[in-house]
Parts: sequence; structure tokens; C-alpha cells
Amino acid sequence: MRSLLQTILKILAKLILAKYKPEIIGITGSVGKTGAKEAIYSVLTAKFKVRQSLKNYNNEIGLPLTVIGVESSSRSLLGWLKIFFVTIKLLLKHDQDYPKILILEMAVDRPGDLDYLTDIAGCNIGVITSIGESHLEYFETLENIKIEKVTLIRKLARDGWAVLNVDDNRVRSVVKETKAKVFTYAIDGEADVSGKEIRIRFPSTGADGEEFGLSFKLTNHGSFAPVFLPNIISKAGVYAALAGAAIGVIKGLNLVEISQSLRKYDSPKGRMKFLSGIKNTFIIDDTYNASPTSSVLALETLGNIAARPGAYKYAVLGDMLELGVLSEPGHAAVGRAAVKNKIDKLIVVGERSRDIARGARNAGMKDDNIFHFATTAEAGKFIQARIKIGDIILVKGSQGARLEKIVQAIMAEPLRAGELLVRQGREWKK
Repeated sequence: MRSLLQTILKILAKLILAKYKPEIIGITGSVGKTGAKEAIYSVLTAKFKVRQSLKNYNNEIGLPLTVIGVESSSRSLLGWLKIFFVTIKLLLKHDQDYPKILILEMAVDRPGDLDYLTDIAGCNIGVITSIGESHLEYFETLENIKIEKVTLIRKLARDGWAVLNVDDNRVRSVVKETKAKVFTYAIDGEADVSGKEIRIRFPSTGADGEEFGLSFKLTNHGSFAPVFLPNIISKAGVYAALAGAAIGVIKGLNLVEISQSLRKYDSPKGRMKFLSGIKNTFIIDDTYNASPTSSVLALETLGNIAARPGAYKYAVLGDMLELGVLSEPGHAAVGRAAVKNKIDKLIVVGERSRDIARGARNAGMKDDNIFHFATTAEAGKFIQARIKIGDIILVKGSQGARLEKIVQAIMAEPLRAGELLVRQGREWKK
């Protein structure tokens, strides 16, 4: 039944795109897709009629639903009939409000996924945010993952644009794999747009009214503009903003316009999201997913934040899944990164996470500062009892680790979990 539904949605989406001919911006990457999508939307929405991927609709079912402009009806037959009615209406009549630009997140779980998605929605602009270890279990090697990601830019026409994060070595290595025009972005290296002089403004207490966020200088071939990202505290947020800026420049916006638009950018739930914790603590909620690359980046962010005197920095890390043969060394590398970034207390949850603890221990962290728990409930209770005023707690793990339950246990406003945390729908409560 799912295969039939998938085929029907593919046909209907292609018919809609053939009729309305919107410009399509496709985004793929092992990490950073959703943040880039949100930032690109923030930049373009002021000047263009734009639609972005709904929720996390980035697969063979979700992408066509975004093209149609409807949410999934799950297992409701009546709901699917309503979706097909909306589709037929779009095809028979001309909807003046149909977007001129579609920003589509394109996820890859297995070989061939990206070819399938780009066959539905051929891109005018392709963005690659990163190439890393995600879903390595199904690809076996990083080279196979790279081959899959490069599908996005190989299929671009000569008048299209390949937008690439060239701080990522694997992304930089594929620059010549496209016949399209190339536009690059970076923090550490040279690029068409770059983010320099990054500064984190972090509150010293939990008092209301304290503005926090991140500032940087946005540059483009000699021109520059200051950017402030409210509520953003991560380098990942800068990369997302740079992807948005790159698209903005391509679409003819100047840096001042881009800077102003980026103030509206807000990181998605569970992606380095700043939350107030109990006992006037601070939570960095990065529970949407995890890979070794993104975990190291998150630890670097925590390491760069100046905690108040006497406060501790906690890293609460869960299992990272689908890493295949890189599972043990990948987890160990994250443990070493915790030590390198001077994390005070390391709490790991799950069986695979024991390798994070082992990596930290081998790098010099004392056993008294390392704690392992089998379940999120046990870890949550332990953290509730241990944390004190001013402590900063990073919480990160793969989707299957369900570490958002720990965030809910220590957040200052648990009744707002449905609004603030990932995986709060009924389907996750079973």
C-alpha cells in the first residue's frame, strides 16, 4: 500500500510542478539541512512567494506533500481523499497563490534516495551542507555517501547553481562534479560568502530581558554587513545563515537586506535550541539527531561559552545510530572532544554511548566526572538532583535515543514541551 501511495504522490507532484514551474531549491547534507532550509526561507520570504518543506517532510512521501502544500493524513483514508481532492483542484484550476520558489529538504537514508527525489523535483539550485557519517550503516563507506549526495549537483543544468559549504572537506572535493555555476560559503576558509568574527552573547543569569544570541560579520567579495542571530548560539547556526545568505546573493539581494532578514531566523526544535532549565540553569537542546561530526560541533559550542564562576558545563550524550563499522571509533571521538572542550561533567545514555565514556576516560577525564545510564528516566532524575544555578547542559543524541525526554525532565517550563521540543506528537507517545 505504501509503495502504491508513493507512486501516486510522485506522479501528482510532477504534474503540479510541470504546470506551475516554480524555481526549486534542493538541500541535502548529513547535518544542517533543516537549519539551512529555515535560514533560506527567512532570507527569501521578504521578497518572494516561497514555500519550504513542511515539518520534516523530506522523503519520498513528505516531499510530494510539500509540493502539493498539505500535511500527511497518516492512516486516515478520508484524509488522503481530501489530499487528492486538493491536488486535482490545483491541476484543473490555476492557483494564483502557488509559490514561485519551493525550498525542499532532501533526506538520504539509502542509496538511490536522492535520485528518486530529484526525479520528482528537478532543482534549479542545489545546496550541500555537509557529507558525513549519517546512515553509514546502509552505505557502508563514506565514499558511497559522497556519491549519493553529489547526485544533487550532478543533475543541475548549466544555468543552475551548486551552493556548497567548502569548510567541509568532502563537500569541497566535489566542486568539479557539477556543470552548474558554483557558489561557496564558509567560516574557516575562503568562499563567496563567509562568516567572520563570530561572537556569542550568552546571559550570565536566567533573568528575563537578557538578550542572547550570536553575531558575526557577513562578507561577500569585499562587501560586508554585521549580522545578529537572536537565540542562536552555535556555529551550526552560522552555517545555516551563510547558506541563506548565499541564496540571497544569487537571487539579487544585498547584504544589508540579507542581514535584516536573518534576524527572523530561528533554529528548529531540537537543533542547538536554547531553553531555560530548572534552578536557573541553561539547556542547549540538540536532541533531534546526532552523528560524530555534529556532536563534536555541539561540544565545541559548549566549550566556547563562558559559564558563570562556579558553574559546570554538562554534556548529556546518547547513542548515535546507523554508524555501522564507525560506531565504536565515532563514539570514542566524541568522548575525546568532550575533554578537548573542557566539559566538566559527562553523562552518557545507552549501550553504544559507553564508547563515548571510554573515549573521554582515555583522553584524561576523571571517572568521578563520567556517569553512564541505561535509560533516559534514570539520567533525567540524576541530572535533576545534580545541577545548580548557572550550569549549562548540552543534551544530544540520535532520534532513537529519545533524549528529548531528559530535556523535558529538566526544562523550566515542562508544560510547553509540545511547543518547544521535538517528537511530541501522538505517534511518539506510543
